[in-house]
Amino acid sequence: MSALDRKSAQKLAEALSRQHKHFDKSEVESLIQLFNVLLEEQTDRRVGTGLDRGKLRSILHKSFGMTDDMIMDRVFRAFDKDNDSYVNIREWVGGLSVFLRGTLDEKIKYCFEVYDLNGDGYISREEMFHMLKNSLIKQPTEEDPDEGIKDLVEITLKKMDHDHDSRLSFADFEKAVRDENLLLEAFGTCLPDAKVQMRDRASQHSISRNYELYTH
Repeated sequence: MSALDRKSAQKLAEALSRQHKHFDKSEVESLIQLFNVLLEEQTDRRVGTGLDRGKLRSILHKSFGMTDDMIMDRVFRAFDKDNDSYVNIREWVGGLSVFLRGTLDEKIKYCFEVYDLNGDGYISREEMFHMLKNSLIKQPTEEDPDEGIKDLVEITLKKMDHDHDSRLSFADFEKAVRDENLLLEAFGTCLPDAKVQMRDRASQHSISRNYELYTH
């Protein structure tokens, strides 16, 4: 990286660390360096773009153990705020800020966005069914596993649908999660587990150490 590049990266890191309070400047600099490494690795290297869907999915799978294709696709869309099919550097830092260190408020908004598959502002019965069908392990003894999933959807609605309109609004989801935090990831794993978050918080240099996993 040239002196000019370093200076530009430092200015960007300073701006992004002010915008995303969960990372300090040195951590953002590490994330920028990692972003550049990941960008070099991917097949599509068009100038001015960012990480493509395949690259981010690879990171989610290898470093955070995600396996659900539908959820990983939705996480990508949650990161890709401008919907251009690439995660740019600002979206990368902003997305990881919530993903790794977000407040409960931030995580509620993020998870709802992931689970609202068609983006209409509600999580419908059909969306719940598809997500739960993907995330639950089918038992070979079950004659009709879909019936069990339908029952689970009805149980979930009964617990979380506070206005009884047979779908979950953001207000329904937020109230349910605040009453019982375990419901935050009710429809599939879309956040890192507690062990990853604890490692991340161990020191300001842990991000670069943890993220070395991405490039191996």
